[in-house]
Amino acid sequence: MKLFKANKTEQNNKHFAVCGIVEIEDKILLVRHTYGTAKDRILLPGGYVKEGEIPTTAVEREIFEETGVVCKAKELYSMQFKAEQWCPVFTLDYISGEPKPDGYENSEVLLLTVDEALAREDLTNMSREILKAYKENNKGLLKSNYIAKNCTDNDYAIFGV
Repeated sequence: MKLFKANKTEQNNKHFAVCGIVEIEDKILLVRHTYGTAKDRILLPGGYVKEGEIPTTAVEREIFEETGVVCKAKELYSMQFKAEQWCPVFTLDYISGEPKPDGYENSEVLLLTVDEALAREDLTNMSREILKAYKENNKGLLKSNYIAKNCTDNDYAIFGV
């Protein structure tokens, strides 16, 4: 059986999405969306998982593509399920990069405290619920350092062990 590997020109899998919480100097990284049901609203950055990609790699890639920020998945914070899609939400460690919009999927990148974000009417409902829990210090499941023998960090992740 051949494993399908996606490249930049291939479609994303819209059934599998990811998003993440990145703190930079005590502020949360948010983006203003340019399309779909979240058009003109702010939300946690993220996107779709490509074929052959694991969610941790996808969230790191999506945040970099959308904001120019390099980060590393640390924690599986929450999980959203809908009949047509699932979306794990990760906390990520900020590594480097100056936040800036990509000008395509988002028109603005914002750094706001949790309270500033929660006070905004243009914050999406999902992002609001995630940030409310985050403010209350609800902890997620930490990523283990364990990697299966036949895998690499780019194709394997286990949380909570």
